[in-house]
Parts: sequence; C-alpha cells; structure tokens
Amino acid sequence: MQIPKIDSTFKIICLGCAALAGLLTVGFLVQLGTSSTEAWREFGWGFLFSREWDPVADRYGALPSLTGTVLTTIIALVFAIPLAFWAAMFLVDARPVVSGILSQAVDLLAAIPSVIYGMWGLFVLAPMMQKHIQPFLIDALQVSKIPWLGKIIGTEHNGFGLLTAGLILAIMILPYMCAVMRDVFRMTPPLLKEAAYGLGCTKCETTKDVVLRYGIRGILGGVFIGLWRALGETMAVMFVIGNQMTMPKTLFSGASTIPTTLANNFSEADGLQRSSLFALGLILLLLCLGIQFLSQYYLHATKQNGDEL
Repeated sequence: MQIPKIDSTFKIICLGCAALAGLLTVGFLVQLGTSSTEAWREFGWGFLFSREWDPVADRYGALPSLTGTVLTTIIALVFAIPLAFWAAMFLVDARPVVSGILSQAVDLLAAIPSVIYGMWGLFVLAPMMQKHIQPFLIDALQVSKIPWLGKIIGTEHNGFGLLTAGLILAIMILPYMCAVMRDVFRMTPPLLKEAAYGLGCTKCETTKDVVLRYGIRGILGGVFIGLWRALGETMAVMFVIGNQMTMPKTLFSGASTIPTTLANNFSEADGLQRSSLFALGLILLLLCLGIQFLSQYYLHATKQNGDEL
C-alpha cells in the first residue's frame, strides 16, 4: 500500500522541480520587462532599430549590439559545425586508445573557463590575426578586390573585430557540439552501417545516407546547444571584439554584442541608460526563447517525418 503513495510523492517532487525552471523564466521576463519600461516608453519600437548609443545625449538603440550578437553567432556556427561533425566522425571510428585520449581532450576544452579563452584570444589569436591571417586575406589572396567579398572582409584591420570574436566562439562551442554528435554517431546500429558497406557504399555515402538520417535529431540538438552557448557568451567575446557601439561595416570591424554591452556599461549605468540595458537583456532572453521554440518545432517536425519514413 506504500508504493502508490511513494510514487505519488515522487511525481509531485519531479513536477515541482520541472515547474521551477518555468517559474524562473517567467520571473526573468517579468523582472526585465518591469525594469525596461522606461526605455520602451521613451523610444518605443524604434529602440530595436536605432543605431545610437550616446550616454551624453541619453539616446540609446539596440541595433548595433543585436547585429553584433547575431553575426558573431553565425560566424561561430559556420566554423564550428563542420569541425565538430568531422571530429566526431573520426573519434567514433578511431582506435579505442586514440579515441579515448582525444575524446578526453575534447571534453576538457568544455571545462576551460570563458575568461581563459578570452585571455588566449587577446594575447595569441588577436596578434596572429593582425600579423598573419588578416594580411594574408587582404594582400596575398586579394579578397578586398572581389566585388561582393571585398565589402564583407574590408581592408582595415587590427586583429580585433567580428571575425576574431566569431573564431573564439567557434572554439568554445566546438567541444559541446562534438560531444553530442559523437554520442549520436555511436548510437547508430552497426548493422545499418555494415549493410551499407555490403551494398558497396563508400564511407562518405554511408555517413550521408545512414548515419545522418538516423541521428539527424541528435545532431541538430548538438547544433542548437552550440547556438545557445554562443548567444550568451560574454567574457571571451569582450576581450577580442573591440567593444565599439557602432554598426559593423566589415568582418574586421570592431563591434559589440548584447552580453558585452551589459558587462561594460551596467555597473555605472543609471536612469534611462540602465533601463535601456534591461531592455537589451529582455531582447536577448526573447531571442533565446524564440530560437528554443523554433528548434523544438523543427525537431518535432523532423521526428514526424522520420516516423513516416
């Protein structure tokens, strides 16, 4: 007779723990919305599209920080997704000794604090970008002379900017994505891959037609984990992005993201500026929640399509 009571109590405890996450999210939304009321009343929806950030004139806009956040995240995903995918494929098929050592090394990268990544970016990556990578792109490859690519890359450089920040983020999210993809690839039944090899498929064809189709939801989950990690990163980006509250013109331009803007200005902010910073935090939270809902919808649609197949 005690078992139903224990099960009922355990169910209530689990429900309470699950509801706590939802209550915290609602609390964040209420707090940010209440604290940013002054900014929304003063600037309205124009706050989202304004390029101004002038504490002297008490005029603020979210577009530079929002643009920097989106661009650095896109750059990070462009570099991190293929690297994580092929690294996970290698770790799955490598010898146990090699796979064990390299898997531990990849997992240790996730344990390094973000401020260490930022210091490494400041003292190693930024000088490398300034002395070698950026001059190579501009002088050796002459990408600045290509009509559309030249406008994106630019010619002025000092080692800091969007591209450097995106590379730092790519290195940071790589171990998370690689770990998830590695576990997904290991869950693929060996019989499916052996059947593909038996039909004459190459390793590339087996990966594309069998492994990817079987583990697509898990792979997308790993990508979304990296995406959310990149959106909210503060310290590492703040070291190398340049922290300029202007619209970035090229990938080498200095910029700012929403987290770095909050970190740089919040301690001394007051009045309308403080309210504007709360508004930026609300925008970032809503952006993350929107991506969460879209990702869950897409994963649900992918599951339905997989069940139909």
